[in-house]
Amino acid sequence: MAASDSTELTADTKKIIQNLRDTLNTVLVGKSDIIELVMACLLARGHLLLEDKPGLGKTTLAKAVAKAIAGSFARIQCTPDLMPSDVTGFNIFNQKTREFEFRKGPVFSDILLADEINRSTPRAQSALFEAMAERQVTVDDTTFGLSPTFFVIATQNPLDSHGAYPLPQAQLDRFAMKLSIGYPAAENEDEMLATAVGNSRLDRSDIATVLDLNTLQRLQDEVSNVELSDAVRKYLLALGHQTRNDPRITLGMSPRGLLTWQSLAQAHAYLENRAFVTPDDVQAVAKPVMSVRLETDSDSIDALVDELLQSEPIPVHG
Repeated sequence: MAASDSTELTADTKKIIQNLRDTLNTVLVGKSDIIELVMACLLARGHLLLEDKPGLGKTTLAKAVAKAIAGSFARIQCTPDLMPSDVTGFNIFNQKTREFEFRKGPVFSDILLADEINRSTPRAQSALFEAMAERQVTVDDTTFGLSPTFFVIATQNPLDSHGAYPLPQAQLDRFAMKLSIGYPAAENEDEMLATAVGNSRLDRSDIATVLDLNTLQRLQDEVSNVELSDAVRKYLLALGHQTRNDPRITLGMSPRGLLTWQSLAQAHAYLENRAFVTPDDVQAVAKPVMSVRLETDSDSIDALVDELLQSEPIPVHG
């Protein structure tokens, strides 16, 4: 079977994707563009960093994703006294068996919300390195595998906030993208207020389960098989190399960043019901991918990314 045939969405898969899209859009009303990127991140086996103000739905979104995919959910409230063992787990001595037993930490979940991640110290933040990159943790020389669908949604405060530590660049590079939800439109906020009267809408216990973890893994496998032509791959590569050669950028895209960008472009094409990636897919995920990785003195990374995209010739075929 040709690769393009293997990634063609069946009617059943299209229905699953649409059900997931509809379900998450009931959580963040009026934010369909954000939901598409969240879904792309999930299907590309990435991790998501949300930089936003409190109360905009970040926790609700994380819980809704877990419920929609029938996955387990765990939350870490990051504080300056958070220890690595609070994240990964620890060994404890059992007085009855006279042996050490491993107590699993919150990383042993399908969806992990790391709330205000940059309020924890760099030592605690580093506890997530191995988990995010390899979906495993090592405690006292013993390695434990995590869920194959392990998905981190982390929230971050602005760096000028009280008690915020900058995330190490090595950790930022383990996030697939950075997004900002932003305030809802007035009409959407009015709908939220009106609907909340007389019911527990904020509880979101009504979120439907629209697929299971085995199905999610199948979708993720199909995303990894979405085709890239040589022309599109070289286009993505040229954009990445631009970030390394631009004097305004002090740290450009890493090879791991380019692999992540490619995976997200595949996921975007998949969500558009295409078995191949186009330059439009590469461009659609460029800003969230670059914003979490580039170090620059520019006032606006978005404007800089726009300039980079406009300066690189788009391949005619592919």
